[in-house]
Amino acid sequence: MNMKKALVTVPLSFSLLLPTTASIVSADDHSSAKPTVTTEAVELRASLDRLLSEHAYLAVETMRKGAEGAEDFEASANALSSNTEGLSKAIASVYGEEAGKQFKQIWSDHIGYFVDYVKATGNEDAEAKEAALQELTEYRKDFSQFLENATDERLKAGKLADGLQMHVNQLIGAFDSYVAGDYEKAYEYERKAIEHMYGVSKGLTSAIVDQFPGQFNETKAVTPAADLRSNLNHLMSEHAGLAMMAMQNGIDGSEDFKASTQALSHNTDDLAAAISSIYGEEAGQEFKKMWTNHIGHFVDYVKATGADDEEMKQKALDALDQYRQDFSMFLEKATEGELKSETLAKNLQSHVDYLITTFDQYAQEDYDMAYETLRESYGHMFGAAKALSSGFVNQYPEKFSSEMPSEMPDTGMGGAEQSNNFTWIILSVLAMLAGTAVFARKQSQNQ
Repeated sequence: MNMKKALVTVPLSFSLLLPTTASIVSADDHSSAKPTVTTEAVELRASLDRLLSEHAYLAVETMRKGAEGAEDFEASANALSSNTEGLSKAIASVYGEEAGKQFKQIWSDHIGYFVDYVKATGNEDAEAKEAALQELTEYRKDFSQFLENATDERLKAGKLADGLQMHVNQLIGAFDSYVAGDYEKAYEYERKAIEHMYGVSKGLTSAIVDQFPGQFNETKAVTPAADLRSNLNHLMSEHAGLAMMAMQNGIDGSEDFKASTQALSHNTDDLAAAISSIYGEEAGQEFKKMWTNHIGHFVDYVKATGADDEEMKQKALDALDQYRQDFSMFLEKATEGELKSETLAKNLQSHVDYLITTFDQYAQEDYDMAYETLRESYGHMFGAAKALSSGFVNQYPEKFSSEMPSEMPDTGMGGAEQSNNFTWIILSVLAMLAGTAVFARKQSQNQ
């Protein structure tokens, strides 16, 4: 394929990447330099955050389902294919239909090579496995050149190839570890693969925004506010993704159930450790207990389903209802009214409904609907991250007013990068979350 002919036309339509809502900052709003998580550039980054991280998540899970010979393998693969359609349309909306088609071909091919690797593993065909890896090597060269040409060399093929190799290594590592029965290692690779895609999103978004600044009202994709939203995108969507897989594993009685719940626990640990670094070990442990308990309510629902115990299922749902009420009230108080508890409670109920519905559909073996709802559930967390990050930034605008350097990050689309001064941003958010434990405890004491 001649990649230098990839970009026949560059239309000025970004409709698939930018939502047409009034929440996006206008040119006048931008001129005020007020920090916000809803500029055109940040919306682009959030869209790519979702599509790219979902690709990694679904790719790992589809390969795992393939190794199991699971009944829902086809539905999982179809979900991954739908993700490819979304990515291809996004590229086409920026660079034209021809480029979108070429992207889809390259992207679909690389997924096919992973499938070839899965099949070769099942057949114990070492030669076929090596052939699949060689195809993936060629893919990363072709795709790197495609992106270098598309961005007018704002992204360099050499560094891109290194980043893409990391992506390949993470997915293959997750699969090989799973087949070998090293489930903890498999989920460790999966979490790294998901995180890695946020670096890809950051680099690609920066290149596009730099290439077409007028289409984004001269806004930037990399600012403290944008990083906050992206990091919440990561933490919250990962929570949802891992929770759904753990629930599936629970009802299936899968050997990797414990490892999947441990991965979900590690997501909680990432939050609790940050809280402990600010408020001490006691506050961190309080938070960890509260967060773990809410995950436990979902696990209780899974157990109740397996036992066909309707009373126990309702008890788990009631506990989740109490949790969302407490958490919503805390966030309204923490943000001094920037976020309203009534609205938050509805969004939290949506999160609960999505996970429960996805699980129920899976348990009833309605796999097509289960994966459709799974994708909606995963995507819902990006809206939640947008709302939360917006509330935090509006409450403390002075803490998010400084801009990152105007040049694009020097990235080969590797793992998610964080600036040296970003740690305090995410910690300040987690500090507010830490208070949830105290709030919940006081509520309990007052009952």
